[in-house]
Amino acid sequence: MLRLTSSRLGSLLARGPTAALTSSSKGRPASQQSHEVSETVDMSLPMYYDRVDMPLPEKPYKDELSEDEEKLKQKEKGPWSQLTNEEKVALYRLKFCQSYAEMRAPTAEWKTVLGGMLFFLGFTGLVVWWQRVYVYPPSPRTLEDDWKAKQLQRMLDMRINPVEGLSSKWDYDKGQWK
Repeated sequence: MLRLTSSRLGSLLARGPTAALTSSSKGRPASQQSHEVSETVDMSLPMYYDRVDMPLPEKPYKDELSEDEEKLKQKEKGPWSQLTNEEKVALYRLKFCQSYAEMRAPTAEWKTVLGGMLFFLGFTGLVVWWQRVYVYPPSPRTLEDDWKAKQLQRMLDMRINPVEGLSSKWDYDKGQWK
C-alpha cells in the first residue's frame, strides 16, 4: 500500500503543479472548482443571549413571527387586562427564551464534574498501584524494622552525640529511654 501511495505521489509531481490541482477535482480546471464557503456571522449586530448577569438581551428571542404570533403582538398593544395568562406567557416567550428563575435553576452538572473527578482519581490510583507492583524495585533492606532496630542499638552503643542528640535521651544504667 505504501508503494502504491508513493507511485501516485510521484505521478502527480511529474505532471506539474496545475495538473495536481485539477486531477483531484475530476478533471475540471482549478477556476471551475466549486468552493463551499462557510457562513460568517456579523458580531457587531445585536444578538440574543440568556445570561443571569444581564437579564435583558439586545434583541428579542424570536425575530420572525408566525401569523398567530403577529395577532398576539397586535393584541398586546391593547389593555393587558383582556389578555389571558397563557397569552401573557406566550408574549413573554416571544421576547425571552428562559425566565430568570429558569436561568438560575440548579442543573445536574455537578454530578458530571464529580463523576469525572472520581473517575480520574480512581484511574490515577490504578496507575500508582501498577507502578508500585510492576515498575518500582523492591524496597531496600535498610527500611525493614529489624535493620532499623539494629541501627538504633549500634548508635546507642557508639554513644552518638551524647550531649544533645540521641544518646543524651537514653539512660544507660536502666537500659531505657529517659
